[in-house]
Amino acid sequence: MKIVVLGAGVIGVTSAWYLAKAGHEVTVVDRQAGPALETSYANAGEISPGYSSPWAAPGVPLKALKWMFQRHAPLVLQPRLDMHRLGWMARMLANCTHDAYVVNKSRMVRIAEYSRDCLGALRAETGIHYDERTQGTLQVFRKQEQLDGAGKDIEVLRADGVPFEVLDRAGCVAAEPGLAGAADRIVGGLRLPGDETGDCFKFTNRLAEMAAAAGVAFRWGVDIRALEAEAGRITGVLTDQGRITADRYVLALGPHSPQLVRHLGLKLPIYPLKGYSLTIDIQDESRAPVSTVMDETYKIAITRLGDRIRVGGLAEIAGYDLSLNPRRRETLAKSVTELFGGAGDPAQATFWTGLRPMTPDGTPIVGATPIPNLYLNTGHGTLGWTMSAGSGRLLADLISGRTPDIESEDLGYARYLRGAKARLNARMKPVHA
Repeated sequence: MKIVVLGAGVIGVTSAWYLAKAGHEVTVVDRQAGPALETSYANAGEISPGYSSPWAAPGVPLKALKWMFQRHAPLVLQPRLDMHRLGWMARMLANCTHDAYVVNKSRMVRIAEYSRDCLGALRAETGIHYDERTQGTLQVFRKQEQLDGAGKDIEVLRADGVPFEVLDRAGCVAAEPGLAGAADRIVGGLRLPGDETGDCFKFTNRLAEMAAAAGVAFRWGVDIRALEAEAGRITGVLTDQGRITADRYVLALGPHSPQLVRHLGLKLPIYPLKGYSLTIDIQDESRAPVSTVMDETYKIAITRLGDRIRVGGLAEIAGYDLSLNPRRRETLAKSVTELFGGAGDPAQATFWTGLRPMTPDGTPIVGATPIPNLYLNTGHGTLGWTMSAGSGRLLADLISGRTPDIESEDLGYARYLRGAKARLNARMKPVHA
């Protein structure tokens, strides 16, 4: 089949790779000049299936109120009248229950664990390198109540068979010797030895090269304007460089996905969650992390990427604003300085921001839609890198008519539908340029 993938971030490129491996003729279309130049450019670098957790969790509404008055809050809501945002936030709040959290986290861990397995197989098959490390992830707790509160996560990890270790202060320092100077700030930690790290930008660019060598066509600098539809099917992609047609279409535009299908009656519950990162050159390796350390207090990941440290995280609900907020830089610098002081100079770091496509339940949307030839691979939130290989492989299997290796029905768009398929198809109208 001829398949068009819209978007060339890590999700779009992994989708294209697995679709090409399945024997399809694939074209990737993106407005940028190359792969991974938006959300996938400078993310936290962690591949942490066990820490795949929804932001919607019990206690988050109360915490969010407290964070409004904190200078270094992990979540910030910028005031703005936006009905799409209000609807998304209402759905997110509805998922802030214990039962919803357990269901959503289990879904996320399932696709994330599968994705790590797929990435390992891909690495073995291709020999791809991207500053990868396979030395686990350590979540550090500064307060006893945080360590006590990890019980709900441990419950899901145990149920899903994910290996973990609960560590005291000395155990944290043994796992990450660079924390020795910050030991008095830590009460304990939760370590997942099976987690990995790596540079998402390097990975995506190298995989795109391999995909091109395997026959995937990449069209760069193409502005996607609309999806053309008639008789209940997509008939083409309208761009500033003409019309592109295929048998199947894959939407992998991250936070920009909802706008492209709204006129078709598809209401994707995805909203951009703005994140930030610092990239710091290592000056003293003995004080640097060896893998990923997650600072639970600030919801920040501090990751070793070759001779650099990537400090990434935070969440700002600010629409599509890409301005760099200096206060967020202060928070990132505070976290890394307190835990790994002297490893590098945050003042000389590269400061970056990007938009994560977040669903209200935290789970990505992967699979078919009520429009027969339109598929989704979007809504991965802060976990696009963690879930990318598995999402791409799952999507390729679904499009190819193969039975996926994991349960996938509850990962698709159908979980948001309540008998609306007939109404949606009835609203489908021909769309013209």
